[in-house]
This record gives sequence, structure tokens and C-alpha cells, in this order.
Amino acid sequence: MKQNNLMKKATPYLFILPWIIGFLVFTIGPLIFSLVMSFFDWPLTADPTFVGIGNYVKMFTSDKQFLKSLTISLKYAAIFVPLNMIIALFLAMLITQPVKGVKIFRTIYYIPTVISGVAVSILWGWILNGDYGVLNYLLSLIGIKGPKWLVDPAWALLAVIIASAFGVGSMMLIFYTDIKNIPIDVYEAAAIDGANPARQFFSITLPIITPTILFNLITSIISSFQQVTLVMLLTGGGPLKSTYFYGLYTYNNAFKHHKLGYASANAWVMFVIILCLTALVFKSSSAWVFYETEAGGTEKKKKRGGKK
Repeated sequence: MKQNNLMKKATPYLFILPWIIGFLVFTIGPLIFSLVMSFFDWPLTADPTFVGIGNYVKMFTSDKQFLKSLTISLKYAAIFVPLNMIIALFLAMLITQPVKGVKIFRTIYYIPTVISGVAVSILWGWILNGDYGVLNYLLSLIGIKGPKWLVDPAWALLAVIIASAFGVGSMMLIFYTDIKNIPIDVYEAAAIDGANPARQFFSITLPIITPTILFNLITSIISSFQQVTLVMLLTGGGPLKSTYFYGLYTYNNAFKHHKLGYASANAWVMFVIILCLTALVFKSSSAWVFYETEAGGTEKKKKRGGKK
């Protein structure tokens, strides 16, 4: 009897055991190991030497590229995150409309998400080419001379942001799923009260999907700091290091300059920055995120209070 009870309790853990092993070996293990590495001068071809917090001191005191790359990543995040969310929400609203062929549009908008980063980089390299690119050709049709997107330091960051916004499909789909779950009765009642579509969006749709906005906001912030593939293949960090993102800076320190310990310290600083920004967003969420369960709980409390 005791053995049966033990087996019943252990069975769920046996099912999730492969995931736990994978998490420990491929996530927690490397994470802890990288923290240890950050306290060493760890060249690829020589023995590591313990330097304590030397890598962190060097980063903040004598490495000018550290602050430059961090500033570029912060600028990128400040523009990319809201732009990405606005485009995704706009597209989600479009594909929720009852129009013919909406499934085709939904597929078209989602396709960029399943394309590899390498293919996206090549594609946008052609589109943004200053001499024969599609974008400059379209601008020339309306009398605008397009800039040298990928070779002008003043435009290169914007070019990367435009190319990054190409992959909004996943976020759009998350918004779409949440919007479709809103009861149609709510909109019908608002329409009877005279609310126009814009009022319905700002007074009904937007408040109800705030938990999804929170989720997308956090994942966007994290992904914006982890941008490496696109910028590496599209601009290589140039021109004049105007797109030398923090992720690329960390990657080059590790695999180009073979400074594994220093790159680990770079990665941990990025981890702390992302952690702080995420905590800040979570802290502010109580002021602008609406949860139906909380509203239901408040309502029940009021009813119970009324009975008394």
C-alpha cells in the first residue's frame, strides 16, 4: 500500500525528470559556470588566472566600448520595443476583422517569424541597399532620395530596427488570441451605448489585453538586448561601430578576441540590466495591468460584505 502511494507521488516527477535534467545541465549549469568564469582571465589557449572582480572593474573604468555598446543597445530597445508592440497590435486588430481571406493575411503576417535570421538578414540587405535596394526605389517613386541605410552611421541603427520589426508574427499571434477571447457581447453593449470603434478599442480591448501587453513587453525587452544574429549579418556592427550592439560586443569578446572570462562578465552585466528592467516593469504593472480574476475576487468580497 505504501509502495503504491509512493509510486503515485513519484510518477509526475518521473514525467518531468527529462526536463529537469535538461534545465540543470543546459541552463543552470552553464549559468553558474559563466559566473565563475567572469572572475577569471580565461584565454582560449592558456590556463585561466583568477582576477576577482578585475573584469568588472576593467569594464566600467577602462573599456570605452562597453558604455558605447550599452548605449546603442538601450537606444535600440527604446525604439524597437514600443514600435514592435504597436505594429503587432495593429496587425492583430486587422486580422480579427471579419473580412474575406483573413486567414491568408494571418499566414502572410506570420511567415517572417519562421524564416531563419540568416535569410532575413540577406533579404533586408537587398531591400536596404542604398544603390539598388527596393526601399530606396519605392521612395524614389514619390520623389524622395533614400539614404545609404547600411553604410551611413546616422541611418544604420534605424535600418536594423526596421529589419527587426519584420519578425512581429509571434507577438501578433499572442495579441490576436487574446483579442479573440474577448466576449462579443461586451462590444455589442458598448455599440448600443453609442461607443464608436476607437472608443471600444481604448475602453474595452486595450484594458482587457493588458496582461498580454505586459508579457509581450517583457519578452520584447529581453529579445532587444539579445539581438546578435541580425546585426552581425546585416551590418557587422558598422559602419564606424554605430550598430555595435552589446550582444555583438559580448560575442566578439568571447569568440573573436578569445577573452572568455571578460565576455562572461559582459554577459552577467547584461543579465543584471535585463533583470532590473523586468523588475521595474513588474513593479509598475500593478498600476496599469487589469486581471479579470482580481476584479472577480473584489466583486465577490463586495457581495459578501453586502450580505453582512
